[in-house]
Amino acid sequence: MKQVVDCCSLAASRQRETVFVEMVFPDQANHYGTLYGGNALSLLGKAAFVTATRFARCAVVMAASERVEFQVPVKLGQMLELTGRIARIGRSSMTVEVTGVAETLPGGARINALQGRFEMVAVDGEGRPRTILDECEASSDYLAA
Repeated sequence: MKQVVDCCSLAASRQRETVFVEMVFPDQANHYGTLYGGNALSLLGKAAFVTATRFARCAVVMAASERVEFQVPVKLGQMLELTGRIARIGRSSMTVEVTGVAETLPGGARINALQGRFEMVAVDGEGRPRTILDECEASSDYLAA
């Protein structure tokens, strides 16, 4: 017996957002006692990678980063909540927007601290671009969401 799969429900089940939290420890800080910019970029890239991988369910690589902004310093001892969100889906690429909110543990004050946009590309076993969505998923109204 052939099993029928509703591909529109498959598309809807793909996860478009990922949230995780990092604690800023001394080995990540600069001499000012704030998150070193290189470490912040690494965390943004990691969030983009995890978000894109969870959505595409295959290997992905970063093709570009743009509009990375450091709005306020993230201080030693603060938590950094990173949220990656799929903003655009193409044939083999997707745009992931990542925001970082710094949270002070005593009192729980939160402030937008950093953000960036990343172009991620789904790749096959040889590192060549591959399609992300099958024909049924691509024809659904899911891309507009």
